[in-house]
Amino acid sequence: MEYIKNRFYQKAIKCSAEYQRIRKEHGEKVIAQVNIDQVLSGQKGIPVLITDTSNLDANEGIRFRGYSLPELREKLPKLTPEGEPLPEGLFYLMLIGEIPERDDVMNISRDWSTRSHVPQHVFDVIDVMPKIARPMTIFSAAILAMATESVFQKAYRAGVHKKFYWDFMYEDVMNLIARLPRIAAYIYRRLYHNGHHIDPNPSLDWAGNLAYMMGFDSLEVKRLLRLYMVIHADHEGGNVSAHATHLVGSALSNAYYAFSAGMNGLAGPLHGFANHEVINWMFEMTENLCTEEPTDAQIADYIEKTLREGRVVPGYGHAVLRITDPRFTVQQQFAERYVKNDKLVNLANAIYRVAPPILEATGKIKNPWPNVDAFSGSLLHHYGITEYNFYTVLFGVSRALGVLTQLILDRVYGMPIERPSSHPLSWYKKQAEGSSEGC
Repeated sequence: MEYIKNRFYQKAIKCSAEYQRIRKEHGEKVIAQVNIDQVLSGQKGIPVLITDTSNLDANEGIRFRGYSLPELREKLPKLTPEGEPLPEGLFYLMLIGEIPERDDVMNISRDWSTRSHVPQHVFDVIDVMPKIARPMTIFSAAILAMATESVFQKAYRAGVHKKFYWDFMYEDVMNLIARLPRIAAYIYRRLYHNGHHIDPNPSLDWAGNLAYMMGFDSLEVKRLLRLYMVIHADHEGGNVSAHATHLVGSALSNAYYAFSAGMNGLAGPLHGFANHEVINWMFEMTENLCTEEPTDAQIADYIEKTLREGRVVPGYGHAVLRITDPRFTVQQQFAERYVKNDKLVNLANAIYRVAPPILEATGKIKNPWPNVDAFSGSLLHHYGITEYNFYTVLFGVSRALGVLTQLILDRVYGMPIERPSSHPLSWYKKQAEGSSEGC
């Protein structure tokens, strides 16, 4: 067994035993009370999932296996001391629960390079999709097309014992993650560069190769995409893309089916598509104000106009967080270090100065602070990735690292199919008022 896979198994099998013990010994223990509003408002705050890869605290932000983003930027291996952490290192951390050594990260990078061959029929599927299709539509279709390569599916059909499901899911996940940069770059070059494709460079790291195949061979873009892949990789299990991946995987669907489902959720405007809406709203603002450098007063007026029209200010607010998203802060720090006087970056910073007090003053918004989407588009745009309807695909490539790692853990634990109960609205009315009349 390959040494990282074996290291994962030695760790995970202990957690699997603990999972079974807790379920057996404490399965009847009540851990939370659920009120009607929590159910009717999207199940917010109800503890119903296991996610080991990351955890989200409302007043602290994201932690990956206990480590904050600033800690990861310090501790995870880099190609150069002044660079950004390699996403391979974050994958190792989420998988095994330990900060990797540089050799561990290089091993994963080489492994993904050897697994990165994409079958021709996947390119054929991409090529027959109309160019008017959304990039995420094409991305999801390409992922589904790769299901023909599922090791897990073949093993299941051959009757493998369920205690070995994790082994074959691991192979699916490693193959899928390895191929995503190739697929994403192929879609990008087809849509925006007349199908002039760039073959992968096996000597590059995972994120660096993505930049290279998209047509950006500079150290600066590779550095940005390494950061981007790390900060978008996971956000605990309750968000739509993570939950959808887990839910479909719980039916013992293969990794390609499960991850495609997650990507269909990520494509929604209330989730990953929000990065597109942020940049679109910023351009809409500058066009309406007839200036690329609006004053704080002009920005405030435009924010209030947006609210009066019954719209939201995209990039602001979060279902869980009640602080400025640390992922926003990390990008802001990156821009302070590397980006000098970019109008769009300056606008993102100006909105950050102006928007929170206005949103808070409405009295209707629980979290007036920016999330990750409020800054990511301006950075990508600065470095020449200007096709902002493609940004969610980049988000999706990154998100694979977390949700697919947890999919392996789900199979180690032997988690059952997810099947919550549901009731008609009249049932909830009866629970609340003692009568279901009028529904």
